Amino acid sequence: MTNQQNKRALQQALLKENSNHLLLASKQLEASFTRCNLIALKPENLGFEELERFEALTSRFARLADLILQKAIRLIESLELEGSGTILDRINKAEKRGIIANSEQFIEIRQLRNSIAHEYDADALIKIFEDCLGFTPVLLSTVGNITEYIDNKALLSSCKTKLEP
Repeated sequence: MTNQQNKRALQQALLKENSNHLLLASKQLEASFTRCNLIALKPENLGFEELERFEALTSRFARLADLILQKAIRLIESLELEGSGTILDRINKAEKRGIIANSEQFIEIRQLRNSIAHEYDADALIKIFEDCLGFTPVLLSTVGNITEYIDNKALLSSCKTKLEP
């Protein structure tokens, strides 16, 4: 096996592992989304338990956004022999591939992900919670798009196993 073949096999193994992480993270986010979607987002409705649920939602949202942008799309580009570039480049290329439905939404998702880590004001947190609820379906559908893209392009063709739902 040549160095190039070894590198490709390693990238495919990483993509498979990352794809399984994506599927698990999307199930976890979906569970948080379902629980949080039932809560009216008003300060008087946000007790300790509700805030804990939204903290889980925002953490899972940020994790899935990172897995999509920092891992999956980067690995796809690498397997397709393209340079990665900036996050904005990655988002735009992913839109052209049909992985991301709307690049502007993903730019907002990336900004939201950054806000999640740095916001402490209670009023701003409610806006973050609302935005996470609004963008969660976009992230979840993107995981499906990634899985479909990987399958359609046979990016894991030499891997021994298929993606597990």
